[in-house]
Amino acid sequence: MFISKHKTGRDSMTASYVEIDRLKLSPLSLPSICPCQHDLSSKTQAFSQSDSKLKLILSSDGSRGLVGVPRDRRLSVYGNFRTLAAVARAKPNQIDEGEAKGLSLEVDESPNSEEKEVDVGMARDNNLASERHQGVSQLKERIVFGIGIGVCVAGVVLAGGWVFTVALAAAVFVGAREYFELVRSRGFAKGMTPPPRYVSRVCSVICALMPVLTLYFGQIDVSVTSAAFVVAMALLLQRGNPRFAQLSSAMFGLFYCGYLPCFWVKLRCGLAIPPLNSELGTSWPIFLGGREHWTVGLVATLISFSCIIVADTYAFLGGKTFGRTPLTNISPKKTWEGAIAGLGGCIATALILSKILSWPTSLLSAAAFGFLNFVGSLFGDLIESMIKRDAGVKDSGSLIPGHGGILDRVDSYLFTGALSYSFVKTFLSL
Repeated sequence: MFISKHKTGRDSMTASYVEIDRLKLSPLSLPSICPCQHDLSSKTQAFSQSDSKLKLILSSDGSRGLVGVPRDRRLSVYGNFRTLAAVARAKPNQIDEGEAKGLSLEVDESPNSEEKEVDVGMARDNNLASERHQGVSQLKERIVFGIGIGVCVAGVVLAGGWVFTVALAAAVFVGAREYFELVRSRGFAKGMTPPPRYVSRVCSVICALMPVLTLYFGQIDVSVTSAAFVVAMALLLQRGNPRFAQLSSAMFGLFYCGYLPCFWVKLRCGLAIPPLNSELGTSWPIFLGGREHWTVGLVATLISFSCIIVADTYAFLGGKTFGRTPLTNISPKKTWEGAIAGLGGCIATALILSKILSWPTSLLSAAAFGFLNFVGSLFGDLIESMIKRDAGVKDSGSLIPGHGGILDRVDSYLFTGALSYSFVKTFLSL
């Protein structure tokens, strides 16, 4: 339905004409709403409310039609109308805005409504095409940078030693900076007091040093305890009124961004033992370290990284294809169907790689290792989603085009390293 407006030269009143075609009307509530003449055989019907500032005139040419007025005052008329024209006349500022909004009518200001409909349709098609093009470009960007990151990470994992540790320390430093920026965002600041900026920077440096200290000393307990004590004392001795929220967010930052990544150093570099029954190690290239470089730590890290990548990929594809049941309110896009697909892909990857790499020797151990990697990756992803939700942001940063920040890429790895190292050290033969 369309409304056209014009000014009358005589009294400068606004007139609105409503044309409605092929609709049905009922006079059920007409007498109760307004004192009007409602002879349906007449060509024109006029009615108005005694307590209202609105006057409505209806005219017809012999076929059927329908008109509707405010929802709180239902009005419908039956009759043989083809075209029904309603004219609402009122003096300026006499019809309030709320009463005007009650009319369920589409306003068309242009003289040619058909041309405007065509323009709107063309604009909608252009917007859809633009969004589709933008989505394709973002997907290409994600794929290109994803492949580049994968190649770099694979080289770092194969190199091991100080190369692996320094690269991990750099990623930890950037991730810690992103975490403390999230803590200082408006979303968190509304419900808690963030730690001072100098404490956040000190915590980021400490987190970056933790992997290096782990490689050098072989364990991390003393350094973590010392770092936590220093940060706690700095918060307690600060000027102003120290808050527990500052201490809790800083301590969790040390644990989340510093302590947990250290287990990857312990897994990759600490388990320097040749795997049993591994035939691939005998032909390991010399430029990659030779046979001595083929260790349990390298095999376990390769399997764990592969399981995490496959779990994320299968969970995404399974959720897009079959996802119907939401997994949790923390991340509405995650579904049970996607989680099951990710779990299946993770276990299958662990079983296949265990056969290729001849470790672990037991299929049950390989399946359990894959299951543990899936649980760790899913849990880490949900933790980071909860932090971003409370911070009111979509991505933790913008360092990686198409992927967001470092935390957006490594959230699935944070808890997985600790679980994998504990499982290998405790249950699997070295």
